[in-house]
Amino acid sequence: QVQLVESGGGLVQPGGSLRLSCAASKIIFETYTMGWYRQAPGKQRELVATITKGAHTNYTDSVKGRFSISRDDAENTVTLQMNSLKPEDTAVYYCNAQRGGLTIWAKGTLVTVSS
Repeated sequence: QVQLVESGGGLVQPGGSLRLSCAASKIIFETYTMGWYRQAPGKQRELVATITKGAHTNYTDSVKGRFSISRDDAENTVTLQMNSLKPEDTAVYYCNAQRGGLTIWAKGTLVTVSS
C-alpha cells in the first residue's frame, strides 16, 4: 500500500530551481506532520523542512531563504520549492510523514545540481 508518492526532481544547474511534490493519503495528510529529508552520497539522511497540520514550518539552516515548504489541503499534497540551488544540495530527497513514534517514508527522488 503506497502512502506517499513523490514527483519532481532531476538535473538542474547551480542557481536554478526545482519543485518536489508529495501526495499523501487523506488520513495521513490530515494527521501527520509532513516533511522532506535528504541524503547526499556518503552522508547521513538529514532534515530539510517540515510543516505541521497547522502549517507551521521548520527548515534546516542551510536551506533557509532558498527553500519553501507548503501544503495543499485540498489535494493532500506537500510541496518543496527549491530556489538558488547549489551543488551541495545534490541528494536523494525523501518525503516523510511523522506522528508520534510513527514514521512513513517515500521512495526518494534524486536531485542533482551540476553544470
